[in-house]
Amino acid sequence: MPAERRTRMTPDERRAQLVALGVAALADRPLDQLNVEDLSAQAGVSRGLLFYYFDSKQGFHREVVRAARDGMLHATEPQLDLPPLERLHTTLTKIVDFVREHRSTFVSLVHGVASGDREVRAVVEEAEQIQTQRVIAVFDELGVPQSPLLTVALRAWVAFAEQALVDAELVPGPDGDEAAADFAAFLQRSALAVVESVAEPGTVGPDR
Repeated sequence: MPAERRTRMTPDERRAQLVALGVAALADRPLDQLNVEDLSAQAGVSRGLLFYYFDSKQGFHREVVRAARDGMLHATEPQLDLPPLERLHTTLTKIVDFVREHRSTFVSLVHGVASGDREVRAVVEEAEQIQTQRVIAVFDELGVPQSPLLTVALRAWVAFAEQALVDAELVPGPDGDEAAADFAAFLQRSALAVVESVAEPGTVGPDR
């Protein structure tokens, strides 16, 4: 029987395939444990070709983190047609659900801030900035005055929420639904408390 002919890919297709394999591998191992040899073998290419596409292992890691980050941001994108507090709650629920289904990927993204690679840190920090702006937009619509202190406070809250999500025992499936809902509600209360500590009393709340 003749050998199966391997499908040829364009360089862009091959890069995308390797990055997708890297993102999938984050499901069961941290970023620093991605095995370049295994991933090259899965793609049917040599280790050297992987380095040709990404220059280095660090370059490959950066592209994997960027793809994972973009996937998370897309999965947790706010529903802009909802009222502000309902949109915040829905967004936090999406984030909790993402962590339940992709815990290892989320942990790799959060820990990427501490990476020794400056570009990996920049990729992750950009995601945190986007999440911060999403939360700021909610409170801007509620009439909370913008200020440097509010930005600092909500940026710190995003970091707090990320670490809380890493530490929480959130499980996928129906058995964890109640705990996940409670955790999303906790995150919302904590965000409101942070804003109340900066803004005038009574500026935000469930009746707004």
